[in-house]
Amino acid sequence: MRVPRIFSGGPLAPNSRVELDENASRHVGRVLRMQVGRGLVLFNGEGGEYPATIAEVGKKRVSVDLGEFQDCERESPLSIHLGIGISRGERMDWVLQKATELGVSQITPLFTERTEVKLTGPRLDKKHNHWQQILISACEQCQRNRLPQLNTALTFNQWLPAITEAARFVLHHRTEQSLAQQPPPSSVALVIGPEGGLSADEIARCGEYQFQPLALGPRVLRTETAPIAAISVLQYLWGDLAG
Repeated sequence: MRVPRIFSGGPLAPNSRVELDENASRHVGRVLRMQVGRGLVLFNGEGGEYPATIAEVGKKRVSVDLGEFQDCERESPLSIHLGIGISRGERMDWVLQKATELGVSQITPLFTERTEVKLTGPRLDKKHNHWQQILISACEQCQRNRLPQLNTALTFNQWLPAITEAARFVLHHRTEQSLAQQPPPSSVALVIGPEGGLSADEIARCGEYQFQPLALGPRVLRTETAPIAAISVLQYLWGDLAG
């Protein structure tokens, strides 16, 4: 039987009892219907994990007893910062989930010229919390012990000057440059537009900040397909995705 992995924010210590937060308690107690004595694995997103045993199951809270800390890492040696144009519906959720599974270390949602989603104030805060939960769930599933950093949504022009990664790529199907022509970097920034892609002005502005145009092949990929394909290639060439 597969042992569930559960994220628990806050500090964790060996051989201690912790109370899971509301989301985790609901998942363990109501969704998984786990009972006292069942085993699971806890992690707090800061690296490593703890084998644990359910100690108490209440109506709203679940408590677990932690075992010894297990210092296991599953992070890629390649640091990838994904700047992704905010898209509609479930496309954005799907990209965040799969990018997490593929090992990105940092994600920044971007408002671009062609972004059709309108998010401000409380609606943006609510969406950010929703996206954060997607990252948590993806880490629970794929056995990552460190959460990707989810940055506050920025405009495209706010994001570009803040980039410090060694290699920088803008996905652009009207170029012949491929990743195979690049020397291996230690960190990568990758920017991809929403539905309709980035505008010509935005692509030109990328060049001002040392972003190189990048093509993945002769076909035009959808906004939810392009980042997954690009990250997979990056991890295969320079990260830890085995062939």
